[in-house]
Amino acid sequence: MMKGKELSYEIGPIRPPSEAYSLLVRFTRNCPWNRCAFCNLYKRTRFQKRTIEEIKQDIDTIKGIHDHIRDMSLARGWGGRTTRSLAQEICSNSAMNECYRSVAVWMYFGGKNVFIQDAHSLAMNPGSFLECLMYLKETFPRIDRITSYARARTISERLSVEDLVKMRRAGLTRLHIGFESGSDKVLAFMKKGVTKAQQIECGQKVKASGIELSEYVILGLGGKTWREEHAWESAYAINRIDPDYIRMRTLEVSKHMPLYEKIRSGEFLIPDPEGLLHEERLFIESLMDISSIVKSDHIGNLLEEVDGRLPGDKGKILSVIDRYFELNEEERGVFRFGRRLGALRSTDDLCDMSLYDRIKKTMEEMESKAPGSVEKAVSPFPGDDMN
Repeated sequence: MMKGKELSYEIGPIRPPSEAYSLLVRFTRNCPWNRCAFCNLYKRTRFQKRTIEEIKQDIDTIKGIHDHIRDMSLARGWGGRTTRSLAQEICSNSAMNECYRSVAVWMYFGGKNVFIQDAHSLAMNPGSFLECLMYLKETFPRIDRITSYARARTISERLSVEDLVKMRRAGLTRLHIGFESGSDKVLAFMKKGVTKAQQIECGQKVKASGIELSEYVILGLGGKTWREEHAWESAYAINRIDPDYIRMRTLEVSKHMPLYEKIRSGEFLIPDPEGLLHEERLFIESLMDISSIVKSDHIGNLLEEVDGRLPGDKGKILSVIDRYFELNEEERGVFRFGRRLGALRSTDDLCDMSLYDRIKKTMEEMESKAPGSVEKAVSPFPGDDMN
């Protein structure tokens, strides 16, 4: 039997939070567009389409690791099951590499979900994509969910509904699309390389194919200048698509993003946290006659409880935002700081006075040592570097 360090396959840098326990299989490397002003993940890399042979070899390697872990379980009398103790043993064993840890976690959580990497696997030739998809399903027949990122422009211009239907039949169950904004002004400013019309066409094609659709909307992407237009136009486009999921993300800026220089020059005015919430409320309030599930499943979002199915839960979702604005200034500050630390998940958590006091004391100690440090800690944007 090969040792853990000898069996390895490629794993890309990211996946959606909802795919935390999915197996990661890399069909393409990096991003084919790679010009978005709000992203720095792939800026120093080159997009590559992996060959069918490379992908199949990785799938075979994953199968080898899978079988090794199963044999370890059998040897311990666990019937081939990946128990919690076995998964922990593999994850803590220095002789087991990242690939072993990834497969062990996947097996522990059922071994049924797969996420195809990287940023745009549908850039592959459709026939090649289908061949790799089918090989994956043949190798692991128990897989019942396969998802991937995809780019709206490619789907709108190059893929037909029939192409997507073939992918669904081969096993593709969900596509994650970086919608970001429905405003053509915002999309152009951010160099997204797609128009609102293409976003709508892409979404409607995916829905027509029967593949689940998850659209990502970035709060704050319109800055202060286009805040309302960003909210309204995004809602207009989403209303035309009616995706299965609307996933909220909050704009976070780092020094390595092209957007950073636009902020420094004053060309882009960053909204404050409460401005972001007003924008989020306007967007959700403008969603009409759709049945999407709204998710705020990212630690960067202030209000995780923005969650529910439209149209029935719309009032409940809006009430989450309204409850925040009912807090006084100190409570809002404590909540923002506690949320950033991961100590608070809901405004209701502020009722825990022991926790509230601990967070408040931490904030006071930080401020006494370095004035302005609390605000810098909770901001999704560069702080003093803006000066």
